[in-house]
Amino acid sequence: MPAWIINDIQVNAVDGISYEEALHYVHEEQLQWEQQKKKIARIELSLVNDGLDVEIKAYERSPITRIRRITGYLASTDKFNDAKLAELQNRKAHIETGVI
Repeated sequence: MPAWIINDIQVNAVDGISYEEALHYVHEEQLQWEQQKKKIARIELSLVNDGLDVEIKAYERSPITRIRRITGYLASTDKFNDAKLAELQNRKAHIETGVI
């Protein structure tokens, strides 16, 4: 099963679909998704109807980002300065096991 990264999208295809075909299908899907203001994370290409048609399954990239609470403020980790990143790495989890 061929797999490629095309335009930052993971593309999985069955044997019988060339890279050039996959490139075309990815481009067409991206145009449709961009009109909806969505981004594609992964595309799966398969052959149906005895290989006469190509089935395209596209999966949306999750808009969820990780938010951390450090010193009382909520912020995504990509906006942390060096001191906040160090504080995050030095944190200890305080979990008690066996407590009901």
